[in-house]
Amino acid sequence: MMIGTDFPENHLPDDDGASFLADVTPILSAADIAIGNLEGVLVDGGEPGKKCSNPSACYLFRSPTRYAEHYRAAGFDVLSLANNHARDFGEDGRTESMEAIAAAGMLHTGREGDFASLEVNGIRVAVLGYAVTKNSNMLLDYDLAEQTIGEYSESHDVVIVSYHGGAEGQDVTHVPFAEEEYYGEPRGDVVRFSRMAVDVGADLVIGHGPHVVRGMERYKDRLIAYSLGNFATYYGISVDGIKGIAPVLQVRLDGEGRFTGGNIVSTVQIRPAGPSIDEDQRALKLIRGLTVQDFGRSGLLFQDNGDITPANRPEVAAPCSNRLFASFEKILATGDGMGHGPDVGSDEWKSVVEFKLGVRDNPDVPERDSNAWCGFIDQRIGDR
Repeated sequence: MMIGTDFPENHLPDDDGASFLADVTPILSAADIAIGNLEGVLVDGGEPGKKCSNPSACYLFRSPTRYAEHYRAAGFDVLSLANNHARDFGEDGRTESMEAIAAAGMLHTGREGDFASLEVNGIRVAVLGYAVTKNSNMLLDYDLAEQTIGEYSESHDVVIVSYHGGAEGQDVTHVPFAEEEYYGEPRGDVVRFSRMAVDVGADLVIGHGPHVVRGMERYKDRLIAYSLGNFATYYGISVDGIKGIAPVLQVRLDGEGRFTGGNIVSTVQIRPAGPSIDEDQRALKLIRGLTVQDFGRSGLLFQDNGDITPANRPEVAAPCSNRLFASFEKILATGDGMGHGPDVGSDEWKSVVEFKLGVRDNPDVPERDSNAWCGFIDQRIGDR
C-alpha cells in the first residue's frame, strides 16, 4: 500500500487521501486483526536515504506522517515495513514511520528484530514481517527465520508471517518452486520459506512483492497465500491489467491457528480511485486458476461467491530441514566442485548430493521427492 507521495513532487490525492480506502473500510474494520504491507515511508520532509542510478526506472515514496491516521481509520491494526521501499529515506525514515504508526494506535513489524505482538479475545498473536532487503528480518536467512518463528510459536497461540519476496511483474504469477531473482537481486524461494515457517509453528503465511496475485495452498491445516498483489497504490506503481487486481483476503483461524475458512473480496484499482469492489471478481478467478495450476489439489475449495473452505489434500512431501541443507552445502563445497550449478533442492542437486555421498547407485536410496529421502541422506551424513 502507498496512498500518495509528496516526493520528489506532490502526488497526493485531491482529498489528501481521506477517502482512498473508503470502499474497503467496512471489510477491514470488521476483522479482529487487519494487516497490510506499507510501501514507502511516513515522513514529513527530509532527503532520501538512497540514490537511484536510473531515476526513470526507480521510485522513492514519502507519505506525510498524518497518513498513518488514514490506515488506522480504515481498520488496520498491524503494518509491515519489511519491503524494498521501507528504507527509501534511510533507517531514520523507517524509524519515523514506526513512530507515526505507533502514534496512530497501530503496531509495526519489519525492521531486523522488530515483531508485533498483541492479544485478541484472549488469544496471543504474533505478526512477523520478513523481506529480502537490508536491515529487515531477512527472508533469505532461512536458518535464523526458522529459529525465530519457532521461538514465537512457543510464546504465542497464533503466529502470522508476512513476507515481501519473489520476483516482480505481470509474468511472475506462477510460483516457480525455486530461488527467484529480480534484476539480479535474490528474492528467495517463497515455497521453501513459507512451508518452513509452517513446519516450525506459523499459522498463517501472507506473501506480497510480485505486484500480482499468486496461488494459495493449505499446508498442514495452515493457509499460505503466495502473493496478494497491488492493493492500494495511488502513484508510481503500475496498476495496468492484472497489476491492478487484488483481494482483501479474509481468513478465519481456530484458537490453535488452523485454517477453518475464509473469503476473497476482489478489488480493482482504476486511478485516481482507490481499491474498489470488483463485481467481476477477477482476483478470485485469477487466484483460483493459479492455485489449481501450481498446486493441483491444494487443500482449498473456492466458491463462486469468494468463500474458501478446507478440502481434502494428499500429504505434501516434507522438505529437508534447513540445517540439513546447510550440511549438504558443506559436502558440495568439497571434492571436485560438482555442487556448483543445480538449484538447491532440485532433483539435479539431490543427484549431486547422492554422488558426493557415494550412494547414487544404491538401490536403498528412497525416491528423491519422498519424505524418506532426507532421512536417508541425513543418516549417511551422520555416518561420515
